[in-house]
Amino acid sequence: MKHNQSSKQNQRISRISETTLVIGTDIAKHNHVARAFNYRGIELGTRCLFQNDENGLLNLLAWAESIQQEHGLTDVLLGVEPTGHYWFPLFHFLKRRGVEVVLVNPHHVKKSKELDDNSPTKNDIKDAKVVAKLVIDGRYTQPQLPEGVYADLRVLMNQRDRLCGDLNRVKGRIHNWLDRFFPEYTQVFKDWEGKASLITLQHFPLPKDVIAAGETTVVATWKKNDVQRAVGPKRASLLHRKAQKSIGLTEGTVAAKHELAMYLEQYAMLCRQLEQLMELVAGLVEQIPGATHMMSIPCIGLITVAGFLAEVGDLSGYDHSQQIVRHAGLSLRENSSGLHKGETTISKRGRCRLRALLFRAALTMVAKNPEFRALHLYFTTRRNNPLKKKQSMIAICNKLIRVLFELGRKQKNYDASKVLGPHREAQLQAAA
Repeated sequence: MKHNQSSKQNQRISRISETTLVIGTDIAKHNHVARAFNYRGIELGTRCLFQNDENGLLNLLAWAESIQQEHGLTDVLLGVEPTGHYWFPLFHFLKRRGVEVVLVNPHHVKKSKELDDNSPTKNDIKDAKVVAKLVIDGRYTQPQLPEGVYADLRVLMNQRDRLCGDLNRVKGRIHNWLDRFFPEYTQVFKDWEGKASLITLQHFPLPKDVIAAGETTVVATWKKNDVQRAVGPKRASLLHRKAQKSIGLTEGTVAAKHELAMYLEQYAMLCRQLEQLMELVAGLVEQIPGATHMMSIPCIGLITVAGFLAEVGDLSGYDHSQQIVRHAGLSLRENSSGLHKGETTISKRGRCRLRALLFRAALTMVAKNPEFRALHLYFTTRRNNPLKKKQSMIAICNKLIRVLFELGRKQKNYDASKVLGPHREAQLQAAA
């Protein structure tokens, strides 16, 4: 693996020749800085200050062209430090005009900014030079932004994360409201999100409203709103008794009813938006080859597959599954020096949403999938090098990546007999 990485870096270095103009840029929200260098790291011309609009980017291209003509250079390689989301418009604008844009790891910029002047000073002009020097050393990557259905899927899944966060906050506020004004309510409805409970909160939110309406009116309201099962006179009687003995606040109730009404309206809107969004996601996933085969894994559903493909993109762009492991930040990081050997942990250098999604999926797989549960048992109880539970979960995440990659690339359904393999099954039997 190290030899492969070194070979790729050699290829990136050889990409830069005597005729290459290397431009390092520092991206901000409104104003950018660019500096130009040749393949030996000698600065050419003066720095270019340009704005984040069409005129500014055209000025950047004109500045680069003038330097090319002056020094007889034929091609341009522009390096960008991808901090924030401000670099996306620049990338798409320059890509449409045939300029090759590469990315430099922000961690590398931070670690190497003191090499030239031995100073921790940080500013836009200095960062542009650091970016260019890293590109000349071959320490850059080719951006692979999602396109087509994968781009739409990433936008939708990012929006789903935001909607789920907003929905959880609204649920917390409703819980807070019930704790203050009707703390006994959850003794009547264990799940306040049920249909009958939501109708009750809309029509009889406070204990005094329940008492004033009476049990018959409450039951009639439920039936009027098509609640046919699970609730009836017994539930209404229990609600009435709890309301009579409620210790909830009795001051500020007019504003409290208005507050709850707003929360319930927000809750209904977010649930509706989430449902509509998932319909769009399901339609997009159906268009991706291999997605239905990935969902043939027991305990893996639409949300997991859609989130995986949104973060990873087109599987045909990867040579092997280990690239996705590194992309998720799940590759192992060693900490040793001389006789000291520290604990090995994951790098966490990658997409945090992909890492979180895989870990949540692994928890479900270990709990409900027989093959993955057997693997987890083997990892934690084997005689040689037994893993801790969380270490085993990381190994399960990597295994899940390999399975998803295999099913998605080859477009075949899940085969439980091939997950463990004959060698692993023999080890499990020996451990048992």
